[in-house]
Amino acid sequence: MRLRVLDFGFQPAYRSQAVYHGVAHAMGPDDDPVVTLVNPEDPYVCVGLHQDIGLEVDQDWCQEQGLPIIRRHVGGGAVYLDRDQLFFHFIYPSGKAPRFVADIYVHYIEPVLRTYRRFGIPATFRPVNDIHVDGRKIGGTGAATIGDATVMVGSFMFDFDVESMARSLRVPSEKFRDKLRSGMADYITTFQRELGERPEREAVRDTFLEEVAATLEVTPELDEPGAQEQASITEQEHELQDPEWTWQQGRKFVEEGVKIAAGTHLTEGAHKAEGGLIRARLLEKDDHIAELGLSGDFTVFPEEGMDDLARALHDQPLAEEALTAAVAEAMDRLGLDIPGVGPEDVGAAILAALHR
Repeated sequence: MRLRVLDFGFQPAYRSQAVYHGVAHAMGPDDDPVVTLVNPEDPYVCVGLHQDIGLEVDQDWCQEQGLPIIRRHVGGGAVYLDRDQLFFHFIYPSGKAPRFVADIYVHYIEPVLRTYRRFGIPATFRPVNDIHVDGRKIGGTGAATIGDATVMVGSFMFDFDVESMARSLRVPSEKFRDKLRSGMADYITTFQRELGERPEREAVRDTFLEEVAATLEVTPELDEPGAQEQASITEQEHELQDPEWTWQQGRKFVEEGVKIAAGTHLTEGAHKAEGGLIRARLLEKDDHIAELGLSGDFTVFPEEGMDDLARALHDQPLAEEALTAAVAEAMDRLGLDIPGVGPEDVGAAILAALHR
């Protein structure tokens, strides 16, 4: 099978995100799959599809630094991105890609691992979707459905700005930030750290495409985006800058921890599952769910799955056994695929918010 390779080189922040969104939206069910490659020309903070920016990002610091905050259509956590990361995006018509998210990661991460190994870095896959080297993380990946395409995104880490990453996140105290900074310095690694130098971008790109050809049984061919893809990329670049899109998660809730009336409270809770952090904001009325919002850094197929799940749980009793059963029934009925997150995890996040 032919794999079109679109190497966009270095692009401005919004454009670097728009390239794979645009190509995915333009893809038809019978089209050849595509892998896009791009480095951000300018740094920015990128937040996951399901995250609440007000809870995750230090917005004042980002504004002072002139850093855009861009929400992607892929789950996962907030991250500081810059030109020292080469991003790849596998974009396949959904009918030509693995069906389940866990299989997507295993399938497309293999050529990434082999690329690192050819440069002398013993990279391994750590479920759900991380790449590690001797206990340190050298990259994460994410997956989503965008338009009629299945997308898996990731990056090659040439170097990493730990200081800017630690500073861009919202944390409860400066002591916590110091711990975050030292933790990332200890447990994140890069080409620079492992090899003492940075390989040329083109050398990594060419090695990666060789491994893609060998492991995925495709024929990579360098190509240029077509007119329809260019128009779609430009459209997505505008949409990613739309405040309605960027700030949507935060608009769903008012400040947590409010007693509205006797037996009615608005609260927040969180639970860390294997597949990521789940945050629940709960309006409870007489020990039942009156309104619910679910956010976090997990991955879910389909894209709107967590919103659908939250709506499906309306009026459910806030008792562990009954709630877990209701979550399980709703997840099955909605056909949700959330790697590393089970009904008991969603229930635990909701019950963590329960007013005591």
